[in-house]
Amino acid sequence: MSDWKYLQRDPTEALARLHFFSVKKKHSAGEIEVRITVREFATPEIATMQFYATADVELNQKTASFQPCGWSATLSGALSECLNNPRRFEYQGPEEVSVR
Repeated sequence: MSDWKYLQRDPTEALARLHFFSVKKKHSAGEIEVRITVREFATPEIATMQFYATADVELNQKTASFQPCGWSATLSGALSECLNNPRRFEYQGPEEVSVR
């Protein structure tokens, strides 16, 4: 166990170390950068869910918009779960407005 985890005095503080990742997502109008933040909790609420990953973009905006995320007991597991959604769903960015 890393020593930073001992700095949390109360589990309700939800102390977490952040890990940052980036991946490119191709879509119909080009590509976007998807930034993923993985939180490593000092004392997770559920022991097997120590890592939580979230992406900074929403996908499938025109049908049922959602933000990719993933939980796991390992950093690579949470990152992998979060990456599955950008691979499966389209990024449907804002529609371009035509100027006349």
